[in-house]
Amino acid sequence: AFAGAAGIALSAATHADLPQRPNILVIRSDEHNSSVMGCAGNGIVHTPHLDALAARGIVFDNCYCASPLCVPSRLSFTSGKYVSRVGAWNNSCWLPSDDYPSLPRLLNGAGYASYLCGKMHYDLTRRYGFTEIGGKMNTSFKTGKGHRRNAADLEPEPGISPRFNEFRDSEDSKVLSHDRDVTKGVVEFLGERKAGEEPFFLLAGYLAPHFPLLVPEAYHEHYTGKIPMPNIPDGYLDRLPLNYKHLRIGFNMEDVPEDIVRKGRELYYGLTEWVDHEIGKVLAALEASPFKDNTIVIYTADHGENMGEHGLWWKNNLFNTAARVPLIVSWPARWSGGQRRTEACSLVDVVQTIAALGGAETPGDWDGDSMLEWMDGKGAWKDRAISQYFAHNIASGYVMLREGDYKYVYHCVMDDTHPAERELYCLKDDPGELNNLAALPEYQERIQAMHASLVAELGEEPDAIEQRCRADYAKGYGRLGGDKEKDSGE
Repeated sequence: AFAGAAGIALSAATHADLPQRPNILVIRSDEHNSSVMGCAGNGIVHTPHLDALAARGIVFDNCYCASPLCVPSRLSFTSGKYVSRVGAWNNSCWLPSDDYPSLPRLLNGAGYASYLCGKMHYDLTRRYGFTEIGGKMNTSFKTGKGHRRNAADLEPEPGISPRFNEFRDSEDSKVLSHDRDVTKGVVEFLGERKAGEEPFFLLAGYLAPHFPLLVPEAYHEHYTGKIPMPNIPDGYLDRLPLNYKHLRIGFNMEDVPEDIVRKGRELYYGLTEWVDHEIGKVLAALEASPFKDNTIVIYTADHGENMGEHGLWWKNNLFNTAARVPLIVSWPARWSGGQRRTEACSLVDVVQTIAALGGAETPGDWDGDSMLEWMDGKGAWKDRAISQYFAHNIASGYVMLREGDYKYVYHCVMDDTHPAERELYCLKDDPGELNNLAALPEYQERIQAMHASLVAELGEEPDAIEQRCRADYAKGYGRLGGDKEKDSGE
């Protein structure tokens, strides 16, 4: 793999007729399960605009976020580093400084103008090199605080989460109104920007299909009774890793009635179709603009959504439902449409790829690799990705390595009486990740090798990372005011 100006020079030698400084439009949704798209092989959901984008581009079937939670994932994308390397532990974190080396700042230095329209869950005082358009949509107050659950406390809370009360038809919600404003801001930007100005890097940050699952009836009604229920074998929930049992208790998602599960899944499909419709308006505005032939369009999300699979909702875990994200890259001037890439990659690889396309030289300590050679059909790809979760409602953090057909997850030591736990899945044989192989003798050598590879990539043992996280949580940022660390709907 290669990155930076050298990568662009190589590309230009083989694509001499292409402009060297394309505009870059990143459309980023929130909490989009990568399997809920027509172009992902889902025959139920209606996503015509994403499907059309895929027909004009490359679909990546196994792209992973850096962390299955909003703020850590977005801060990793901003900084080009794994969350453990920038202290992006939870939703109440920021990068070490506002002038921290970031993707928009690097592109600005390479002659781009970087714009943000929509939510990136930044602190109200920080934009990391972006100029915000479309209104003030990033007003969080970060404290850096966090906590761990007591590993031994598996006492369930009464009832279920109030989030399940927000599973219903509605013509408006904070998600819908926010996303309409994003569409409006991006469409206005594309309509008003003049040809000949410096190239732009524009990130459109949508919230849907993130909960609350309040969905216009027209987008819900044609999914009623059509979405299969989660596949949870008998006894499976008792075999979950201890951290995932804590997630079920901490988020009050145990014993959710079957009719609520069914309706929630239907509504999620409806909300995904709704945001596809909004994205279609942006793509139509781009098509009508002077930039249509010289703009790379990248669609992705910050993380997935469990939709009741594995007995879990929202995100926060390292199953494919939460840690894998959709990724479509389209630039017909360079890549023919209808292509697929099945090997594993990560959003830090996407960051390196964007920098390379813009001719920006990335710092040597950034993570990931440019995917340009792989996308151009040259050479072998590394076929690996890392994701981490150190946030809330767990007793210890956990880290994942996807390598080829296998996924390895290490759950850090919780305390003196609760040791590390491991997961290992062969995704070729077990795509639903229901059969944990980690305890079988014949897989111990593979586990040891994958753990060593994980440590080499992160630069330290996961248990050392967990201790750093706990120390950071106890210290915080020393800011007064703001909400306590929580999953504040992000």
